[in-house]
Amino acid sequence: MSFERPDFRHPKLAKNSAGYSRKDYEGAISTLCAGCGHDSTTSALIQACFELSIEPHRVAKMSGIGCSSKTPAYFLSRSHGFNSVHGRMPSVATGANMANRDLLYIGISGDGDTASIGMGQFAHALRRNLNLNYICMNNGCYGLTKGQDSATADKGSAGKKGKPNPYTSIDLCELAIELGASYVARGFSGDKTQLVPLIKGAIAHNGLAFIDVISPCVTFNNTSTSTKSYEYVRDHIEATNTFDFVPLQQEILAHYPEGTSQEVVMHDGSIIHLHKADSSKDVTDRMKCVNNLELEKSKGRLLTGLLYVNPEIMETHDIINSTLRPLNSLTEADLCPGNNALQMINASLR
Repeated sequence: MSFERPDFRHPKLAKNSAGYSRKDYEGAISTLCAGCGHDSTTSALIQACFELSIEPHRVAKMSGIGCSSKTPAYFLSRSHGFNSVHGRMPSVATGANMANRDLLYIGISGDGDTASIGMGQFAHALRRNLNLNYICMNNGCYGLTKGQDSATADKGSAGKKGKPNPYTSIDLCELAIELGASYVARGFSGDKTQLVPLIKGAIAHNGLAFIDVISPCVTFNNTSTSTKSYEYVRDHIEATNTFDFVPLQQEILAHYPEGTSQEVVMHDGSIIHLHKADSSKDVTDRMKCVNNLELEKSKGRLLTGLLYVNPEIMETHDIINSTLRPLNSLTEADLCPGNNALQMINASLR
């Protein structure tokens, strides 16, 4: 049996405005279980990058440890990448981001990697509003070590082992909103129609964009008693909005009834159009956004879509006023200001 992907593609394969075909955004063949939600999430990432005409070599993929953290090998093979240790992806992404702000940073993590050993790292990346697209593939279990419950497993949920989880779960979206993320969304790996625009909006956002992707583990946590299973999510999903992402160069053709839509202009001029099922939901109000999540949770429903966005907040580089240039391009003249400048700094501290 061959595990090599054939190099041949149709010579007339469609190309984006940057001259790349979808093949240019692919990676190695996945070694995850057949039907794993992570592969669907990877496919959505590939589609979003292709449609946005992102140059693969201008992307840096960061990951930790776990099934989800294997996925950067499966997309954008021509990009940069770093597979860190368990829970440490945010700090590695921070270091890389400080060294070169010109790259597009995509951080891939899992619920165990984020909500347990990496919780402290996750929290500080949020409060600093690091310019990072943080995608958590959330299946409620440790799939790499035989399916133990993770910190995001809902209370009463039971995986393959059959024992209901006795602990209250951590809602990563609520935490992200409360700790300072400026773009928070939740998607379902089985709904690319919603997930692809969510990823495109995150890429256009300037700051920490967090997407919690419910991504069922078909091997250990896809039972009828699990709240992270395909069956449960499809029966209990509640979309707060349908989502149109309009890049800056495209004419806006969407039309919505009065009182049921919201328009959000992103940092690069792109526009997010939200067609809301409930016109009272405002995705720019932090308190209302957290309350919406809690309200739907009390009804046993999973709220998806764009949950919160703040297009006005500053990201880390703007907060600390860092250099616009990559550190490896700075010369001695840039790094050594000279005696007069040093004397002025010393004098200001006296």
